[in-house]
Amino acid sequence: MNETISTELTHIDASGAARMVDVGDKAETHREATAQAIVRMQPETLALITEGKHKKGDVLAVARVAGIMAAKRTADLIPLCHPLLLTKVEVVLQPIPHDNCIHITATCALKGQTGVEMEALMAASTAALTIYDMCKAVDRGMVIDRIGVVEKKGGKSGHWQMLPERNPSPASPMR
Repeated sequence: MNETISTELTHIDASGAARMVDVGDKAETHREATAQAIVRMQPETLALITEGKHKKGDVLAVARVAGIMAAKRTADLIPLCHPLLLTKVEVVLQPIPHDNCIHITATCALKGQTGVEMEALMAASTAALTIYDMCKAVDRGMVIDRIGVVEKKGGKSGHWQMLPERNPSPASPMR
């Protein structure tokens, strides 16, 4: 489940120039990736969000839509990413009151020749940035952390999951 990572940089050619990897000969398989982000904030900020009292509206709904939109635009923003026909983008935002944070997970899937890790990362990080943007007027000290891929499936490398010791729970002390 946790394979060794290759040390070859696939986006660099023999002369050191950046390139978009040719995936034309790769088999089409079902591919899925899940990424996370955590937004830490003051208890009062989390209460505004969860009680629906934020003057800018439903923060979680806007962040969810922003994450979905970002996943679909990944190739427009990350220079060497392939444009992909995503079949699934799911963004889940879970408030965790005892830790004053919102845990975001984003899952992207498709049937294709390349993975969807970057799309999942774009969805999770953009949802987190949207929360920050909507709430910065009431809490400038918010922190976005733990952005990373937590699981991927499909393709030649198969199934991979982040080891638990590399992905502490959202309740782990960070401040």
